[in-house]
Amino acid sequence: MVKVILQNLICMSNSRKILIADDEPDILEILQFNLQKEGYDVVTAKNGDEAIEQAKKTNPDLIILDIMMPGKTGLEACNVLRMNPLFAGTLIVFLTAMSDENTEIKGLETGADDYITKPISPKVFLSKINALFRRINKEEISTIKLGAMEIDREQYLVKINGEDIILARKEFELLALLASKPGKVFLRNEILNQIWGTEVIVGDRTIDVHIRKIRQKLGLDCITTVKGVGYKFEL
Repeated sequence: MVKVILQNLICMSNSRKILIADDEPDILEILQFNLQKEGYDVVTAKNGDEAIEQAKKTNPDLIILDIMMPGKTGLEACNVLRMNPLFAGTLIVFLTAMSDENTEIKGLETGADDYITKPISPKVFLSKINALFRRINKEEISTIKLGAMEIDREQYLVKINGEDIILARKEFELLALLASKPGKVFLRNEILNQIWGTEVIVGDRTIDVHIRKIRQKLGLDCITTVKGVGYKFEL
């Protein structure tokens, strides 16, 4: 029982979602196990076509694609995903046994952020994934600009057409979270964990009240309610 609770706490501590696509069940199982053990939320796919569908359903932070897969290859799947604005900023990594320079160059030119060669030990694999996320965290800009709206996460300021909008701290944090990934549906539990944390007990009604206040103050119809699921930002 204690072990289960600890595993759940570890998983809650890392909100990053990873999609792995590989047609080799053994590799898929090993990678999934080790990533989940590290605290990542993991979904899997067995080919390129399934990877595209899973990406649309789950909107992952990182997509790991094997290059040689039945149906669409990893390269073809990457091309399709990069053409979708929803995945313009999503991390994509190729995992493949093809180690020649031309394949690696082609993969990076397709839009991949990194290239990992098989075989690779789980420890080295995890270190590469963790390092990739650390690098991205450092590169994340403090200001989100979406149309006429500007959100400064360091100064806790929101401007619309240059005019300051005054939001309470939690209202600002909630808006910044939703606006960080336009089009992504944030689940209620996900919002509660990221904005209020696991140590503070608040109900779903708290989110609803804050969303209503944000809408009123912004004067924009930019937060969509996905009934029974959560909310998403669409400007």
